[in-house]
Amino acid sequence: MVEKAKVLSLIGLIAIIGNWVGFKVSPIEALPGMIVIVVITIVGLLLNHLMPKMPSVIWISFIALIITTPIFPGNGWIVEKTSAINFMALATPILAYAGLSLGKDMESFKKLGWRIIVISLVVYTGTFLFATLFAEIVFKLQGRF
Repeated sequence: MVEKAKVLSLIGLIAIIGNWVGFKVSPIEALPGMIVIVVITIVGLLLNHLMPKMPSVIWISFIALIITTPIFPGNGWIVEKTSAINFMALATPILAYAGLSLGKDMESFKKLGWRIIVISLVVYTGTFLFATLFAEIVFKLQGRF
């Protein structure tokens, strides 16, 4: 678990630098939000370790959802601090890490062949179309469109 905390902290540091360079957000301003995000992730991983029946992403999302709802004390501060972190600054080091880990398994990737590209395109297209359809329905129900 200590190793995971170190990796998460490193990713957080890279995201803060990316946030600073790409989106002109001061590292001092972004630091509290990144600490909150890293702590939420660590708590989610600990819960997953204690109760491994669900994937850790569910625990992490559940914790983040709970602490940002109006029923949670201090939710305004949490939302304010984490909103200083741009999503792309956070996603970039994670995607780079995923790319590096894929690079070490290139032989396995080659075995999948061209079919993985077709499947990926179908999955991404379906995800985009259904997310768009869902958004359209919600906007219609709310009378915004």
